[in-house]
Amino acid sequence: MITKLTESPEEQPSLPSVELEKRRHQIFPTLSEADMRHVKRFATEQHFSDGAVVLEAGKPPAGMMFVLTGAIAVYRHDGFHNNTRIVTLRPGQFTGDTGQLSDRPALANGIAVNELSVLLLSAESLRTLAVAYAELGERIIRALILRTVALLEQNSGGPVIIGPRGHGRIHALQSFLTANAHPYTVLDPLVDPQAAELVARHQPTLEDWPLVIFPNIGIKKNPSVVELGRCIGTLRHLSEDKVWDVIVVGAGPSGLATAVYAASEGLSVLVLETHAYGGQAGASARIENYLGFPTGISGGALTGRAYVQAEKFGVEIAIPAPAGRLICGIYPLQVEMCGSLSRIKARTVVLSCGARYRRPSLANLKQFEGKGVYYWASPVEAQLCKTEEVVLVGGGNSAGQAAVFLAGHASKVHMLIRKGALASTMSRYLIERIQAHPNIELHTYSEIVALEGDDDGLKQVRIRNSQTGEESDCDVCRIFLFIGADPNTGWLADSGVDVDKHGFIRTGADVAKTQSAANLAGNLHPPEMAMRSPLETSVPGVFAIGDVRAGSTKRVAAAVGEGAAVVAQIHQFLANLDPDKITS
Repeated sequence: MITKLTESPEEQPSLPSVELEKRRHQIFPTLSEADMRHVKRFATEQHFSDGAVVLEAGKPPAGMMFVLTGAIAVYRHDGFHNNTRIVTLRPGQFTGDTGQLSDRPALANGIAVNELSVLLLSAESLRTLAVAYAELGERIIRALILRTVALLEQNSGGPVIIGPRGHGRIHALQSFLTANAHPYTVLDPLVDPQAAELVARHQPTLEDWPLVIFPNIGIKKNPSVVELGRCIGTLRHLSEDKVWDVIVVGAGPSGLATAVYAASEGLSVLVLETHAYGGQAGASARIENYLGFPTGISGGALTGRAYVQAEKFGVEIAIPAPAGRLICGIYPLQVEMCGSLSRIKARTVVLSCGARYRRPSLANLKQFEGKGVYYWASPVEAQLCKTEEVVLVGGGNSAGQAAVFLAGHASKVHMLIRKGALASTMSRYLIERIQAHPNIELHTYSEIVALEGDDDGLKQVRIRNSQTGEESDCDVCRIFLFIGADPNTGWLADSGVDVDKHGFIRTGADVAKTQSAANLAGNLHPPEMAMRSPLETSVPGVFAIGDVRAGSTKRVAAAVGEGAAVVAQIHQFLANLDPDKITS
């Protein structure tokens, strides 16, 4: 039975926005006694004395705590031990954010108030509870998602990045954290006194910027994105001994769909992602032609829900974890991780590795990447170009969505395309929106031919009109490149996975056709033409879906459909596999 506190509850601090405050009852719900009885089925009871630390930012919690008696005061972590209370959780309420689904480090500190009794629920038990009691699970997971949103708005619980304004490495870390919906704070030591004091104490050299404070870890100088992932818990140790049922390479819409459907059907699933879940779709400002969202939805919101959904079913998602090599000559199949000799084993592999952004042939392009040259348009970049004029290159749907999004922040968006019109490359609704927007100016038959700037970043671009040959200089500090992408298949070079002349992966009937043609040409001995699943590659047990697959429809809905369809084909492959291999 839940015991109520006898003293009057202290006033709860306000949430960071009016919209979130209106949803306080969903963010911090109080469960009924019947709900708590359901929780108790999967939990253990624990007791803490008044003042005990029960949550520590940066440390994986012992589990999710459902308060029986006493209370838990939850405090924001800001990197400098400034205690700001977020909420006091009372009987019937519970701790946690979305990281609780996969044992990631806590984003806040928690202190026991009075004698505290809780029901402690492990991540695995939480996932079991959410499936067993769907309505209760819905309320709990909704609360965890909304809490993460609140922490993002408060910049609470994550790394504190300290460095000079506009530093390129700061942008790289910001982009990673923003794309993966992880809270963080950026402080300029010229403005913030606490940051200035820390800088004076550590005396960083030019190579040391930025300094990053990690909860429960301390200060790291100029950490890599891999270090960042390890510190915040998105990249954990992956055992070379475990054999996964499915390794999914790429966490775009197709890969996340595979993960959700496969894990919900009892398969063990590991997803390897290079930068951030969502792929190119995750960077879309608004997707308006995806079924079921008549008012549109941002790519980040859509794929963020899929990411949480995958974690709910127990999927292990490793970010950043680029695959470096696929080894198919032995079984189980193996994926060698980029930059190491670590090999992860699987009975099947799904290639949903998408595409890599194309880069124009400009001599000093790399110098300005992150310091004026960008390949996506997130809120981070939007804030950088506030009230400025910017240049955007590209005429596809992604370019159109980015142009409309940036036009709401920049004073002018100069949109450059090589063709004479957008009709052949962009959806009609986006063309009409671009034509109607006063802040967007379309430049046809135009391309960038030179970049100028200094160590601080981009300062000027030179634009050429291909019809007239006329060149003009444009004083802008931000350009956005949306000129398409090439299939990310270079790492498959020695795997035996067949690709077409453009580098896209052949599957199903396309593989059979190429093998038959080779046989007729006398290049191969006539093989036994076993039935091949529609999404299976030339290597048994290796499947390809989404943008990287030859002949696929380059749309989010099509990618999700292939991600779901491939799971049935995986089951079929495993069912026909030698039992000795399945148990190896």
